[in-house]
Amino acid sequence: MTRRLAQVAKKVGVSEATVSRVLNGKPGVSDSTRQAVLSALDVLGYERPTQLRGERARLVGLVLPELQNPIFPAFAEVIGGALAQLGLTPVLCTQTKGGVSEADYVELLLQQQVSGVVFAGGLYAQADAPHDHYRQLADRKIPVVLVNAAIEHLGFPCVSCDDAVAVEQAWRHLDSLGHERIGLVLGPGDHMPSGRKLAAARALAPDLPDEHIARAMFSLEGGQAAATRLLDRGVTGIICASDPLALGAVRAARRKGLTVPGEISVVGYDDSAFMNCTEPPLTTVRQPIEAMGRAAVELLNAQIGGSSVTPEELLFEPELVVRGSTAQAPRH
Repeated sequence: MTRRLAQVAKKVGVSEATVSRVLNGKPGVSDSTRQAVLSALDVLGYERPTQLRGERARLVGLVLPELQNPIFPAFAEVIGGALAQLGLTPVLCTQTKGGVSEADYVELLLQQQVSGVVFAGGLYAQADAPHDHYRQLADRKIPVVLVNAAIEHLGFPCVSCDDAVAVEQAWRHLDSLGHERIGLVLGPGDHMPSGRKLAAARALAPDLPDEHIARAMFSLEGGQAAATRLLDRGVTGIICASDPLALGAVRAARRKGLTVPGEISVVGYDDSAFMNCTEPPLTTVRQPIEAMGRAAVELLNAQIGGSSVTPEELLFEPELVVRGSTAQAPRH
């Protein structure tokens, strides 16, 4: 019991005495704190005391494309924690290949009468993907927040990392190291954040040849295949649209007998967990996950509370983290 009190208190950021008062139905606790304690019980998997079970948990869907890329569990942790502090219970929905789709999850969440939904890295970022389920949420006036660049006209507030600044930082870094043949490994052609990254690269280097741009599915294997094509075309520096793509690029270089960073420099994007533990540690552009996650929850909570939120995009500044996968361009 004391362990449970301590865990719940830590999750909510209140004293154990406050948790005890809520569990025993004692007065002297604000409504929001009470809700936060009850949500923390749900999140941590504890049974609610019998007299508190009748209360409906305020559920919020958190829809992610995958958990393989460590950036998504990182977002889930920040967003889930911030929701729990507000007395909202996150419901994690992860798509699986050939399994439950984003539209299926939306259907399920609507059946659960959720208070709102946060999407991260979803189909809203792909112009050619199905988007009817978003219209369904908008028609039902369900509060929604999107994390990272979306296609236009969905009408939801969005919290994004600035893709253009990310590419500028990575490009200038490689340029300062003397790299003249820089290539990009981006997501699919209809992927909005990748489109923004490409536009930024073309603004910096108007003569960027098309053969220095490679498209890939967001995976290590995708990154390896795309980077192999770029290496065959003679690039010495590669900027990738995610950390797993960058790790694939490092592997591609090694398979060709090239050293990283001696002959090939690689820059990732996200600064997800363990990127400082790779060999070599990955130079990457960090998304401010904590700030973005908290902003997404604030926007959602405002809507749940009945405030109108303008459907504009909040742009957050990324930060270049220089590690061991980039070095001076080789002299030929």
